[in-house]
Amino acid sequence: MGRKKKSLHDYAAEFCDLSVKRHIVEQKEGGERDLVEILYCKSCEIPMSARRDRILEHLASARHYRNKRLEKHTSARLHATTLLMSPPVDFTAGMSVLDQSVLPQSSSFVFQPNPCPTSFSNNVPSPVSPHQNMISFRTSGSNSTTSTVTIHHDMATSNSPSGSSLLFNGFQVLGHSHSSRSSGQRHIVPEVSNNVASTPTIGQYENADLMGSRIGLALFGVCSGNRALFKSIEEESGCSLLYIVEDCIQDLECSFSTDVLASTRVLRGQDADIVLNDQRVSGIIICSLAEEGSEIVLDALRAGKGVFCEKLLSLDKQMAESCFDEAARCGQPLVCGLYKRFDPAVQFLHKKVRNKALGRIHRIVSVNRTYPSLSLSYIKKSGGIFYDGVVHDLDTVCWLLGENAPDTIFSLGHAFCQEIAALKDADTVSVSMKFASGAIVTLDVSQHCTRSSDQRLEVHGSEGTLRMDNRNALGITEQGTPRPVCSHLHRDRYKDAYRDLLKHFLKTLKGKEEPFITKENFLWTIQVAAAAEQSWRNGSAVDLRNEALDGTVIKTEVP
Repeated sequence: MGRKKKSLHDYAAEFCDLSVKRHIVEQKEGGERDLVEILYCKSCEIPMSARRDRILEHLASARHYRNKRLEKHTSARLHATTLLMSPPVDFTAGMSVLDQSVLPQSSSFVFQPNPCPTSFSNNVPSPVSPHQNMISFRTSGSNSTTSTVTIHHDMATSNSPSGSSLLFNGFQVLGHSHSSRSSGQRHIVPEVSNNVASTPTIGQYENADLMGSRIGLALFGVCSGNRALFKSIEEESGCSLLYIVEDCIQDLECSFSTDVLASTRVLRGQDADIVLNDQRVSGIIICSLAEEGSEIVLDALRAGKGVFCEKLLSLDKQMAESCFDEAARCGQPLVCGLYKRFDPAVQFLHKKVRNKALGRIHRIVSVNRTYPSLSLSYIKKSGGIFYDGVVHDLDTVCWLLGENAPDTIFSLGHAFCQEIAALKDADTVSVSMKFASGAIVTLDVSQHCTRSSDQRLEVHGSEGTLRMDNRNALGITEQGTPRPVCSHLHRDRYKDAYRDLLKHFLKTLKGKEEPFITKENFLWTIQVAAAAEQSWRNGSAVDLRNEALDGTVIKTEVP
């Protein structure tokens, strides 16, 4: 005879971190109902394969270790909160004389019901099983010393109809002996149970207590995101980060503090449906690169979530239009991450230009040299310098001038780095444009900058000039050079811009503001970026005066 095949309950009995959940599935034809059992990991709340090797691999993973540690931390906080918040109820009134005989003679016995709701919403398990209750009573010894005994009881384990075995069925007593002169403290905890009761979601109680009126957020694609944005999420009091969806988990500790990671559930991309089905999540921030993030944008909008896409929506015109159209159909905000518009200095320049404080604008000069340099893998996936660097400066100058696009655009560029040259891209470009108003604009964009990020903007008009220089906390510059003494990273320079952009997104979720960047703004911006790249590759100017928003693929294909 062969070996007996192990059942799901056998695995749940062998591994205390696993449990069996039962789901009722209704057949479409005939209306029959079937009871389906699924093996789950209680800490990670994901279904498990009934294979020993797969189970051992998951239990040994860093993800399971972190979630188990967070569950232990959250359960301890929940236990303390329940003791403080639960109203006392006299439990001895319904007990028989035999039942009351197990209690100390001088004790105040109270039953503390579970204060948490037990309903299910969108397949999200309830915080506490409806079968579990907590009983606590105080005992007094001969020397009037008071001790507290706390009992967690699973009603499902009690088989006595009269409840006479209520106190001792299914429990292990852990404690130590004390002198008869004083009454010590005993802790009675339940045995490991593999019943079908659901386990709490990691961080669910903590988030429920802290969120209040705060907006629940989820973050996708941390590895590609800007740390200035992550810092803004941590510091923003109007939101609560509930989920992080990222496959490269080892990079999370460099992006978020320990406190944030302790209260945020981390999932892999294959578990994104858990986020989309959670009604606590109102908005989703997507930091994934263009072609990776567009599908997530559509899924999030269809799930009824507002979306903030830090990177470009897509380099494909039809896909970008589909994202905006889906947002309009679902009635959800779609905020694009053209962050330089939200920089306080740029906002001030825009106000002066639109109020005609500088008269008629003659010339705009923009310098954008990033520090530190971007990685080759990021450059390859982002679409190159025209779609990760130039596009933001194009959006800024077009917004300042109040024009969708220039009449003529001409670009020069070169790859000083051999690795970037192998990608058929440039690392230093100069873009010249002339607008219908007569304004001439020059963009100087480079991925080579030493010591500090160089971000400058000059606006020259008929009645004056305004200039935005590099920020320096010390206010000190070297003799004969505008470079600051201290190093200034690109993300530090625009931390205020990301902070205000995040605030704008939260206001759109509340319905207080409309998305600042419209569908027309976005499509024109990336089409002008495509024209700039086309000019560089062809070595000739591109005339946009008779151009419309056409073309399926906006990015220029490299032959």
